[in-house]
Amino acid sequence: MNAFVYILHCRDGSYYVGSARGSLETRIAQHNAGIYQGYTSTHRPVRLVYSQDSGRITDAIEAERRLKGWSRAKKEALIAGDFDRLKHLSRSRR
Repeated sequence: MNAFVYILHCRDGSYYVGSARGSLETRIAQHNAGIYQGYTSTHRPVRLVYSQDSGRITDAIEAERRLKGWSRAKKEALIAGDFDRLKHLSRSRR
């Protein structure tokens, strides 16, 4: 079964980082339906802006925890695929 980490763009402009197994499309639909009583249930609709297949759920959870600690600027660089900016932002926080 697939495992993945993903970033959602919420109605208010915030980002939500999550991880899951199974179908990414189903997971996003569940967020938009308000099935999960958490952050996204009050920030709908949400739109998928980034996802990465992680193979194993433990890897996806580890990636989720790492991404949750990132600044908004780093998340936006990742979403845009701007890896030079991502490297720069990573160096500037050290």
